[in-house]
Amino acid sequence: MSPNPASSATGLSRRSFMTGTVSAAAAAPLLTSAAKAEAPVATRSKLREAVAVSLRINKQPYELSLDTRTSLLDALRDHIGLTGTKKGCDHGQCGACTVLVDGKRVLSCLSFAVMNQGKEVTTVEGLASSEGKLHPMQQAFIDHDAFQCGYCTPGQIMSAIGCINEGHANSEDDIREFMSGNICRCAAYPNIVAAIVQARDQTRGA
Repeated sequence: MSPNPASSATGLSRRSFMTGTVSAAAAAPLLTSAAKAEAPVATRSKLREAVAVSLRINKQPYELSLDTRTSLLDALRDHIGLTGTKKGCDHGQCGACTVLVDGKRVLSCLSFAVMNQGKEVTTVEGLASSEGKLHPMQQAFIDHDAFQCGYCTPGQIMSAIGCINEGHANSEDDIREFMSGNICRCAAYPNIVAAIVQARDQTRGA
């Protein structure tokens, strides 16, 4: 068979073309990695430097020095010592870490601490009065035995208060819908709904 005139004229065969294409594709990731490696170490380190963060938790001011990537959850538990807020999935899927920020529900594992400067953060430790009287929601959870292992309970209580504040507790169906982001592996859901109804009626009548 006679050679392809086009290939002979350019000196490029199908095999050499394919070899060159594959080599170029294989080299691309190596070039990208090399470029990343050349990034100044000082620049990368600067991103991890601690910064001053002012937080107001349960009406008390806190001055902290934190990595900017520190979550609100880790700031509460590891830097302030408020361990009532629980770390469950750490991916915003279970609701165990729910706190109130300016009265609204927030998953603290998905919120950076630095994002909450100047805001009022309330955790389960901040619900009872200074005299020790429980919040109506805390008392309702006790009255209706709305917990078993108790791990999810702080997040359930904080979310339940937020649910009422948001006007999403008008019916049991609404409560189930707007509390669906809080998982109870013990399946105490009927008792949780009953507790929210009780606390809702008490807080509305207050």
